[in-house]
Amino acid sequence: MNAPDSRFREILKALAPFALALGIWFVPIPEGLTREAWHLFAIFAAAIFAVIINAFPLLTSALLAGSFAVLSATVDPAKVFGGFANQSVLLVVVAFLVAQAVVKCGLGQRIALCVVSIFGKSTLGLAYSIFITDALIAPGFPSNTARGGVLFPIILSLAQGSGSVPGDETKRRLGGYLMFCGMASLSVSSALWLTATSANPIGVSLAAEKGLQVSFGSWLLVASVPALVAIGLLPLVLYRFFPPGVTATPDAPQAARKALREMGPLSRDEWITAVVFSFMIFAWIFAGTFNFSLAGVAIAGLGLLLAFGVLTLDDIYLQGSTLATFLWLAVLFALSGQLNEMGFMGYVGERLASTLAGLAWPAAYVVLLLLYVAMHYMFVSQSAQVLALLGVFLDVGVQTGVPVHLMGFALLFASSYFSTLTPQGGSQNVIFVASDYLTQGELYRLGLLTTVFCTLVFLLIGTPWVLWVG
Repeated sequence: MNAPDSRFREILKALAPFALALGIWFVPIPEGLTREAWHLFAIFAAAIFAVIINAFPLLTSALLAGSFAVLSATVDPAKVFGGFANQSVLLVVVAFLVAQAVVKCGLGQRIALCVVSIFGKSTLGLAYSIFITDALIAPGFPSNTARGGVLFPIILSLAQGSGSVPGDETKRRLGGYLMFCGMASLSVSSALWLTATSANPIGVSLAAEKGLQVSFGSWLLVASVPALVAIGLLPLVLYRFFPPGVTATPDAPQAARKALREMGPLSRDEWITAVVFSFMIFAWIFAGTFNFSLAGVAIAGLGLLLAFGVLTLDDIYLQGSTLATFLWLAVLFALSGQLNEMGFMGYVGERLASTLAGLAWPAAYVVLLLLYVAMHYMFVSQSAQVLALLGVFLDVGVQTGVPVHLMGFALLFASSYFSTLTPQGGSQNVIFVASDYLTQGELYRLGLLTTVFCTLVFLLIGTPWVLWVG
């Protein structure tokens, strides 16, 4: 392909999102929707489309979408810019900064060496260690974003310790594989435990309005078989479709033990970081009990690390990717929230679900679940989709004859495992996305693969299990 043709294709690609936005904008507004809701949908859909076809980076698409929403008077500026004060957004950004301390002081390397000394004979072993660790700590964390803040520095140290760096195409795949394992693990472990993410209790309260009563124990019983199957197979599936390059490392455990001996005892900065990080984990676990703000805990931890000199202002200034993450996540989070608040998501859910009124309940059950999962392409927040659609879909499922416990649990579990569908599909993803080990194309491809795989597992294995134990 010659240069002019290539340039022409790039121009067409850049214009495509604007054409989509204008096309939707000037279509007659469906009855039941306000003009603002329809126009915001046009802007939001174009922004996501631009990222999917790689017309613009995520930051560029988000900023253009936010500015058009404000300048066209579609959304009040205070509501768009209010995303910068959102607690989930702040938690992601601050957790990413805190993770730098774990790496900088050497604590992350020490933990990584300990993991390698036990599981490090293969990259696959490292992946399983990520999934197992996350599944074990998940019930104590009411936020999968906070849990991501715990896992990320360890995974980053594992990747860097193996010589994997984002800028080197021949070496980044190992780090990319481990990073996506972290994202996938958070999605499945959140489905395993009722207390693993804040969206779960929200969904349970909505399901209770339809007559489904869910306790910690009943959730675990119903989720255990499909979730554990997914945890057992996902590292292998990702390994098959995104080979990490380096596979066998038989000498790694012995080398790791030798490196640990050479590191000697923990340094002052390692001790401080370990204590601060332990404080943060403890506070996150008991955030509900003591009414702690998750973002407030993260900011306090960052402040302590700066106060004790573990991190410096130069360390903060160097994190340009963190600023970019903060900007795009805040804008998209706000726009997604406005789509929900304006009633667009509820409108679409009702229209799609109502078309299933004449189907036999097994067919309606499958279609409703697939629609619910697919619609996550439009959401930046798991909780936002749960609030907008779970009650609507559960109600329609029950009306078509689906057993309430089957439809309810299917939607509750899907609200966790669909989080990898897009890079922005859950705030916990952003920490791993910002590592730059994976391209946007790889993130969407692996996200679709993981979500389809989990949907099949929960449909084919979870459905008979729910019917049997329920």
